[in-house]
Amino acid sequence: MTTLQRGMDHDLYTFCPMPARAALNWPDGKPLALWVVLYLDYWELDTPQNMHRAPGTQGLWGHQFPDLRTFSYRLYGERIGVFRILDTLARHGVRATVAAGAEICQRYPELVRACAEQGHEIAAHGTHATRMITSRMSEAEELSIIQQARDAVTQACGIAPAGWFGQDHGESTRTPRLISDAGFDYLADWPNDEQPYWLTLPNPIVSLPLQVELDDQQLLWMRQQPAWRYPELVEHAANQLAADGRGNGRSLGLGLRSWLFGRPHRIRYLDDALSRLVHRKDIWYATAGEVANAFRNALPYPGDQTP
Repeated sequence: MTTLQRGMDHDLYTFCPMPARAALNWPDGKPLALWVVLYLDYWELDTPQNMHRAPGTQGLWGHQFPDLRTFSYRLYGERIGVFRILDTLARHGVRATVAAGAEICQRYPELVRACAEQGHEIAAHGTHATRMITSRMSEAEELSIIQQARDAVTQACGIAPAGWFGQDHGESTRTPRLISDAGFDYLADWPNDEQPYWLTLPNPIVSLPLQVELDDQQLLWMRQQPAWRYPELVEHAANQLAADGRGNGRSLGLGLRSWLFGRPHRIRYLDDALSRLVHRKDIWYATAGEVANAFRNALPYPGDQTP
């Protein structure tokens, strides 16, 4: 009789339900780690035929050529929206993780450098918003994208990125191994938890889960929730996670896009959400890399190969 393996059909991590875990303690005993991700994506006007997009997006944008409305709508983020978000973050003293695509780094290196100079962490984020990693790629094609993304951030900022945020969270079965081999410390594509956890690779790295249901694109754009609900939903999530985190620390990652939350009619709701959180004493405000490092120090990899 075959014994079924718990969890998903792979061995990338050990399945462990929350009650069976060792206690995770954040710095200063804070029950909740809060981190903000600002995505900087470059939308191509003419995507190569062999590239892949997120499922279901073809009917939403890029369905005609040239799709100037969609292209220019997204480009608003780099021209206007990103600065409005950065000003809002600075007003609340929040340092974000900026997930920058390679094309953004190459076209607008001064923008990426400005984010780094303001204290924000810069992470790799694929190459283009219109090119997602999938299993239909060869390993060489996927590795090329990962290397381009890593090298573009390094060239723009002078330091190699520690974190990887896949475009549209796209991966193949090879991606975690390739990310690890490329020298990254953490990967933030899997929304399956409220704590970081170890990926069991030859060179183990940390998986940093995102709350995708609170991601602005998922919540406001795809699920069409009104923007005024955002502050309340984020606050409710923070309240519950902080309460749960008193027994075992939790993590809350919030994803933002410059072309979406950077609009003049939405920015007030991001400002409101941050106003409700930044003065709380039960939240540790950090970058994604700091959260991954704190987890790494608190709960070192249990195997023989400690990173």
